[in-house]
Amino acid sequence: MSQVVFAARNRAESGSAEARRTRKEGRIPAVVYGRTGKALSIDLDALEFINSVRGISESTIVTINVDGQAHEAFVKDTQRNITDGQILHVDFYEVERGVSLRAKVSVHVHGNPVGVREGGILESPLHDIEVECLPKDLPERIDVDIAELKVNQSIHVRDLKLGEGVRLISNPDQVVALVKFAKAETETAAEGEAAVAETAEVKDTKEPAKDAKA
Repeated sequence: MSQVVFAARNRAESGSAEARRTRKEGRIPAVVYGRTGKALSIDLDALEFINSVRGISESTIVTINVDGQAHEAFVKDTQRNITDGQILHVDFYEVERGVSLRAKVSVHVHGNPVGVREGGILESPLHDIEVECLPKDLPERIDVDIAELKVNQSIHVRDLKLGEGVRLISNPDQVVALVKFAKAETETAAEGEAAVAETAEVKDTKEPAKDAKA
């Protein structure tokens, strides 16, 4: 995926009234936060942002051009109107070349596991991991091929290929995907139903004896 570039303007004034005026112009108020805590107030073309931001993840680095100066950043937070879904404000977090950062990278599993075709059930509880690396080494996403996963087999975070220069922060023992054997669960459920039925039969045989005594 080619890097997304936004053309932005400096926003000298702040406050709710100014933000409303900006939105009426078809633009979105935004702030670019830096590692040192400094913040740059900007605004973006709303239609350009909406069209460009689709499909990018939290670990996608975008470029923001502000009056001829380029800033590389993540889209950290997007605030929306709960009524109509309109984007009200965007927070960016600027990254610095040559300075390591920590970020969450999305994990995508793909493929039809062998174990599922044999009757197993696929579980993929993990959706992202945290890593540390230089901005240039940050993967946009991690794809995991699970086609060869058999019944009672699993893939853990430690099994992921992260690439050179990328250090894992998340727990390496976390499960990315596993295939459970559905038959064992079915047999357990059947045994439970049989036990309940047996208890009911015993109860039925005892109740007539009580009536006779009465």
